[in-house]
Amino acid sequence: MSPRRPASSASGLLSSPPPSVAVEITATRVTAVSLAEQGGTRVVSAYANAQLPVGAVEPALNTVNVHNTAALAAAIKGVVDKTAPRVRRIALVLPDIVAKVSLIRFEKVPARAQDLEQLIQWQVRKAAPFRIEDAQVAWQPGIDVAGAGREYVVTVARRDIIQSYERACEAAGVHAGLIDLATFNVMNAMLAAFGSQSQGDWLLVHVARDYWTLVVVRGGTLVFFRNRASSGDADLADLVHQTAMYHEDRLGGGGFSRVVLAGASAQGAEPAERLRRTLEERIGARVEPIDFRAAASMRDRIGAGPELLDALTPSMGILLRERVA
Repeated sequence: MSPRRPASSASGLLSSPPPSVAVEITATRVTAVSLAEQGGTRVVSAYANAQLPVGAVEPALNTVNVHNTAALAAAIKGVVDKTAPRVRRIALVLPDIVAKVSLIRFEKVPARAQDLEQLIQWQVRKAAPFRIEDAQVAWQPGIDVAGAGREYVVTVARRDIIQSYERACEAAGVHAGLIDLATFNVMNAMLAAFGSQSQGDWLLVHVARDYWTLVVVRGGTLVFFRNRASSGDADLADLVHQTAMYHEDRLGGGGFSRVVLAGASAQGAEPAERLRRTLEERIGARVEPIDFRAAASMRDRIGAGPELLDALTPSMGILLRERVA
């Protein structure tokens, strides 16, 4: 699980093609998206949603997540069959709160990959609320540190929790070849959409049902990540303001080149617009809604309102990152 695919990822004759279908699982729904190539452009060819029974999935860091595997598997199978019935390998997107994300800085990076792995695991062992031996740890290089140092974006999740989602996929007849977090892939979708316009620091505010995640991206690299349980709009506005101050004081930022709000439309059009205006007033900058269509268009028959764009973006992000990378 990482915010972007490493530049050194395998390529060439022995590499497998990126998946064409991604599935996102939340506490309330399962969404599948299919991405196709048409005439040299990327197109959302199909999508499907399925509601989950109450309590079937309860995303969390350190407790059981999947309480009804049969119901989750049926929902996954249903949306995949509607989207791309012959597909057997998918990318899977999970809520941010199933993992702990940390930015860990080393003044000097070990030359050997094995030594780096041991150093990262030693660092995250201190903060993880479970045994590191029971964890799935992934990391991605972050920004350079003066001298020979580097920062790393490290994701830690309980292995049995991730496996519970994988088992549901297997019961649905598909294999989760890639697994990642929602906000990382909202970020990836916007990086793909921004293209060369992603220069400068920008802020992403991702609003989910039970949590908020804020990330700051610099030159395509994540430099700040904060996840909090959700409450009211005023608290979110305060959190955004605090992040802007931290960005200025601790990250050497001079203001955001753009601010993007994702996920808010699930609350309804009026609450989403009210939240957007509240954030604009709090930080004194324009807040724009999520829109990945500069990177992948929608087929003519698919209407794309704000709620649909919000719902599809995490799945689109994991598909786009494999192609853009």
